[in-house]
Amino acid sequence: MPRLRFEPRLLPTLATLLLLAALLRLGVWQADKGERRAAEIAQHSLRAQLGPYALGAQLVDPDVLQDAPVTVRGSYEPAHQFFVDNRQEGGKPGVHVVTPLRIEGSAVRVLVNRGWVGWSQGRQVLPVVTTPAGVVQVTGVATVPHNKNFFLMPSHAESLPRLWSQLDVARFARERADPVQPVVVLQGQNDVADGLIRNWQAPEDRVAKHQSYALQWFGMAVALLVFYLVASMHTVERA
Repeated sequence: MPRLRFEPRLLPTLATLLLLAALLRLGVWQADKGERRAAEIAQHSLRAQLGPYALGAQLVDPDVLQDAPVTVRGSYEPAHQFFVDNRQEGGKPGVHVVTPLRIEGSAVRVLVNRGWVGWSQGRQVLPVVTTPAGVVQVTGVATVPHNKNFFLMPSHAESLPRLWSQLDVARFARERADPVQPVVVLQGQNDVADGLIRNWQAPEDRVAKHQSYALQWFGMAVALLVFYLVASMHTVERA
C-alpha cells in the first residue's frame, strides 16, 4: 500500500524559509505599531485628564506631546506669518494661517496654526487676516506635521513668498536664529473669535488597523507553511 513521506527539497525549502521570515517580520512590525499606538492613546488620555501642558522655554519631546492639549502664553509675530497652501474647508479652496508666537519670558518660538481662510481675492493675492496684538494666551492641541515627499513627484516652486506648500517646522527653524518648539499648536475652535475656521480632525485610532494587518501577515505565514508541508509530502510504494 502507498504511504506518504516528507521529502523536502533544498531550493523550495530555502525560498519558503526566507518568505516565512519576511511574513513573520511584517506581522511583528504591525503588532508592535499597534501596541505603541495603544500606549500613546492611553498616555494622551491620561494627560488630558491632568489638563493642558504649559509650553515654555524648554524644548519638548515631540513624540511625547503629539495630540496632547497644550496652552502657551506669548506674543504673535505677524511679520513672520505664512500660509499653508491647498487646504479645503467645505469643498472650498483656501489656506491655513500659521503665525509664530514668541513664548513669554523667552526667545523660544512656537508655530500656531490659527485656522483656515479662503481665497477671497483669488490665488494671486494672499488673504488678509487680523492678528491679536500684545500678550495672548493660546490653547489647543500639539501636533507634529509629517511631510511626505513622494518618489519621482516633481517639486513645484511656491507662487508667493509667504505661501508654503507644507507646514515644515524644520524649515521655519532654519530661517530663524532663535530656538523653535518642535510641535505646532492647533489653536482651539473656541479659543478666540477671529473669523478663522478651525475644524481639526480628531487623531485617528489606528490600533485595530495595525492589529488586523498583523493577523493578515501571520495568517499568510501559516498558509505558506501548510502549503510547503503538503507540497513536500510524496507518495511511496511499500515493498
